[in-house]
Amino acid sequence: MTKRLPLPPHAEKRPETRTVHGVALSDAYGWLRAENWKDVLRDPGKLPADIRAYLEAENTYCAALMAPTRALQRDLVKEMRGRIKEDDAAVPQPDGAFLYYSRYRRGGEHPLICRKPRIRPEKGEAREQLLLDADALAKGKDFFELGDAAHSPDHSLLAWSADEAGSELHDIKVRDLATGADLDDRITDTTGDIVWAPDSRSFAYVRLDADHRPSQVFRHRLGTGMDEDELLHDEQDAGMFVDIDETQSGRFLLISISDHETSETRFVDLAAPQAEPVLIAPRETGRQYSVEHHGDDFLILTNADAEDFKIVSAPLESPSPENWRDLIPHRSGRLILSHVCLKDRLIRLEREDGLPRIVIRDLASGVESSISFDEEAYGLGLDAGYEFETDTLRFLYASMARPAETYDYNMATGERTLLKRQEVPSGHDPAAYRVRRVFATAKDGARVPVSLLHRADLALDGSAPCLLYGYGSYGAAMSASFRTNPLSLVDRGFVYAIAHIRGGTDKGWRWYLDGKREKKTNTFTDFIAAAEMLADTGFTARGRIVAQGGSAGGMLMGAIANMAPELFAGIIAEVPFVDVLNTILDDTLPLTPPEWPEWGNPIRDVEAFHMIKSYSPYDNVRAQAYPPLLAMGGLTDPRVTYWEPAKWVAQLRATMTGGGPVLLHTNMEAGHGGSAGRFDSLKEVALAYAFAIHTIREGWPEQAIAKR
Repeated sequence: MTKRLPLPPHAEKRPETRTVHGVALSDAYGWLRAENWKDVLRDPGKLPADIRAYLEAENTYCAALMAPTRALQRDLVKEMRGRIKEDDAAVPQPDGAFLYYSRYRRGGEHPLICRKPRIRPEKGEAREQLLLDADALAKGKDFFELGDAAHSPDHSLLAWSADEAGSELHDIKVRDLATGADLDDRITDTTGDIVWAPDSRSFAYVRLDADHRPSQVFRHRLGTGMDEDELLHDEQDAGMFVDIDETQSGRFLLISISDHETSETRFVDLAAPQAEPVLIAPRETGRQYSVEHHGDDFLILTNADAEDFKIVSAPLESPSPENWRDLIPHRSGRLILSHVCLKDRLIRLEREDGLPRIVIRDLASGVESSISFDEEAYGLGLDAGYEFETDTLRFLYASMARPAETYDYNMATGERTLLKRQEVPSGHDPAAYRVRRVFATAKDGARVPVSLLHRADLALDGSAPCLLYGYGSYGAAMSASFRTNPLSLVDRGFVYAIAHIRGGTDKGWRWYLDGKREKKTNTFTDFIAAAEMLADTGFTARGRIVAQGGSAGGMLMGAIANMAPELFAGIIAEVPFVDVLNTILDDTLPLTPPEWPEWGNPIRDVEAFHMIKSYSPYDNVRAQAYPPLLAMGGLTDPRVTYWEPAKWVAQLRATMTGGGPVLLHTNMEAGHGGSAGRFDSLKEVALAYAFAIHTIREGWPEQAIAKR
């Protein structure tokens, strides 16, 4: 007799219908969105009782069905924790007379911010000064995440920020490093980012508005109230987000205003206490640029007449576009990702043929040299540090099988110095694994890269299970770098795969453009093509693939569940953006107006409306069998609100004709990133991996479809 699962919680249908562009839209589960959701972001205790009861019932149901995996989950947490160096420390970064770094104490969940003198004493080690103990700050709190920790230029103060709800609302405080006590200054509702003025008496920050959008930049002077802060920029366009940074030279504050396709930058001379922001180039739809400073010029990375970006120079006195001059011309297929200026050099991180490299240009001679590696798939990153007048460049390298390595590179001599290799305390032998880079052929003939990691001794005869990860939105590229958590799957015989699908920039800017708005479905069909290729070439088989994605990658999971459910053994959708049409139609939600360039504006554009409606996972759930599915959300998530996965799960259960089960786990004390502690977060990873392993090894009894 077939064993049946207990019935899942019943989500009451309360249909609401509205008409948009002549189309009737009915939503039976809209009631799961709390009317006071903004209050819930600040205080989860304000969630209405009926919604809380439903989410908690779902959590109980999920725990009951996952009960056979409890021992496995404990083993997974133990394994993954065993790969983390508990008393790990970052490589110190020099700044003036000090070396600054973060580290963890053994058993600690949160970082410690520290420094020590740059010059070692004649005898013994330099004495460490503990500047901020995030473990102590988090004590007794349901959620705590440290944001920025920025020391003042005179090294006497530390401005720090923290989020205590998971809603990405950060409070900023300032610590006197001589006494260890915080000053009376306290600023609320910020993004958490901080840029100090050179006199160490004021700093800039970004405040979120009532709709949870970063829209205002203020200058705060120490010893004054928040209500006295000077407004530097007030963004009136709800579709634009505001961010701050400073040039590597430390001379200018940069105020960046952008959405997903257009940007604008204003600069403030940090040495002038009363300086007002100066516009570099006005926003022009589709034009993006980012700014660095060197001498009498700004060096600007831009896509102006350059699809894969170029770098131009512009005089400080008149930096408008008519004065831009090409420094690094555009070359199709070579995507310039970022740039940084040091005293004598311009450094850029670029990607070509899917692989990254660092290029260093001597600004006086124009001579260039590069840093790259020979592996099939790897990740490479820059760490510019604090200093400007230096010949040393720090970079990080890792492959899927090789732990991360931190290097200092002497740009004058070309010498590389290995400073740190990521330790895996439980042991790791890169030679025991194989990294591959293969290609799938998309429906239109495009070649989709897929990065693979598996045991070197794995038989590639189609018997291996596979976890296939994908994202494919916002131009984000998926780095093929080292991750310790997937080793728990790989060591159990899984092939771990990353599909570098369209919607990201893995193969250049065109790769992104071909996976957004009217071409969004390429993202989904690319992922399906990658899964089919892995099955057809013996890396795995149809019905032995577990798909995984989060946020916009969770939308991908919802789309492929509707489009090709028979291909997958299971689907893991983390904080999934699945209620796409309703969300993008609602301009009161925090992220909706800035999202229109990515998806289209269905309020004004009829074609965009029909396009989104054609693939929105929630709106396209069908009367068909679905594979086992685990959805994971966060109650205080301002990016993908908790009701999106909750509504989707309810819709699936009410519509599907077989398959499943469909599980929902909502973290009632966290937001988009889940639990903030480095060990606490492993519990959520273990839940997802245990779901994948159990799905492959044991399978699930047929989902009991309740007829109510």
